[in-house]
Amino acid sequence: MTLDLVIKGGTVATASDVFPADIGVRDGRIVAMGEDLSAPDTIDASGKLVLPGGIEAHCHIAQESAAGVMTADDYYTGSVSAAFGGNSSFVPFAAQHRGMGVTQTLDVYDGRAAPNSVIDYGYHLIVADPTEAVLKDELPAAFARGITSFKVFITYPLMKIEDRQFLDILAVAKAHGAVTMVHAENNGMIEWMGEQLTKAGHTAPRYHAPSHPALAEEEAIHRAICLAKLVDAPLVIVHVSTPEGAEIVRRARAEGAKVWAETCPQYLFLDKSDLDRPGMEGAKFMCSPPVRDARTREALWKHLQTGTFTLWSSDHAPYRFDETGKLSNGPEAPFKKIANGMPGIALRLPLLFSEGVKAGRITLQDFVALSATNAARLYGMHPRKGTICIGGDADIAIWDPELTRTVTAADQHDAMDYTPFEGMSLTGWPVTVLSRGRRIVEGGELKAERGSGAFIARGLPEIAGRPGYKAPELDPARNFGAEIAP
Repeated sequence: MTLDLVIKGGTVATASDVFPADIGVRDGRIVAMGEDLSAPDTIDASGKLVLPGGIEAHCHIAQESAAGVMTADDYYTGSVSAAFGGNSSFVPFAAQHRGMGVTQTLDVYDGRAAPNSVIDYGYHLIVADPTEAVLKDELPAAFARGITSFKVFITYPLMKIEDRQFLDILAVAKAHGAVTMVHAENNGMIEWMGEQLTKAGHTAPRYHAPSHPALAEEEAIHRAICLAKLVDAPLVIVHVSTPEGAEIVRRARAEGAKVWAETCPQYLFLDKSDLDRPGMEGAKFMCSPPVRDARTREALWKHLQTGTFTLWSSDHAPYRFDETGKLSNGPEAPFKKIANGMPGIALRLPLLFSEGVKAGRITLQDFVALSATNAARLYGMHPRKGTICIGGDADIAIWDPELTRTVTAADQHDAMDYTPFEGMSLTGWPVTVLSRGRRIVEGGELKAERGSGAFIARGLPEIAGRPGYKAPELDPARNFGAEIAP
């Protein structure tokens, strides 16, 4: 068999197995696994781990907030940073704002992504204006071109949808086999808390934490799951930040609901004391939902270990600590006027490897599942991406499991001026990253050309094995014969 490239002598890991093997690549795909393979181009992976390239499934790249603040990273710097963090593809958001159509939105993001990304990419479509045209024509058209995940907000005045609209979107997604994601916080609670704090003169960044009470997430997760159960539609709860919210997800999954959940590094590595740094420094650690406390970190680690969380994502939302980002409303802006979000796309996987695998909290197979395989399955990319198998894309990250580095902002390869994880010592780093068999990162250098990434037309999510929920009110045998087809 003629091969273009062989990755030789490494230890291969998938979500189920760990084994020594050479990997043979031809025309950008894995075509052989075995012993003593040879090719004109060889990568020596002796002493290294050969893993599927990471799939970053929750990040905000070249995206305006509802208030009009643009993230610092475009599709070039964002994809470069992702690649240095061991990712070979990502799925950022394409955000529809009110007054925009879905087709218009996707045209905008195509123009931002195609000329710039160095890794393969897709979009999750944020739906903020579900008009009749959007529901009947534009969402199905987006699905037809391989955008099979939609996201909604039930908080933020300029983005939130009402429960009635949420049901419409869930029904459309179900009809076409798409999956819906939700930012679940109770908007009324957040607005009320923000008003009380502001009236009392509590406007420093640290007050962002109490302005988003844990109860706001707990209530909204429960409500979102109930809405999804009514129409038996698949639902992903993004960036879960509370033990109570995680427990609601765990119970729903145990009962068979078509529910999945995600958490993020900030909730397991940071806490609200970071918001109380001197001056405005706490603004660097503002994200929504907010970072919480040590008890929460410990509980969320347990949920990660025991399978409550299917996804581990960065929620990379990069706003510089200057007038273009965090301080766009002035150098002493009140917390309600500070952009929410923090960077982390390059550290998502090193953090989990160091404090998960090396610390003995999770297995290497768990790491592979959380870094790539689960996202590929849930978002319609498996087995083309997210695993190492014959016929799959040669999206591969080669890790040095013993390499120890200290985190610095300068090493993030993004457009940011800080990292919230500055100074942490982490063991285990990706040293070579390939996308479709081509070198993206090697020897600490970027090897890929701007715009060399390709759009990923995604298929159906893999949700078999979840029995779901049949609401009796939608069952003709129990609702006097009414046929209701969500």
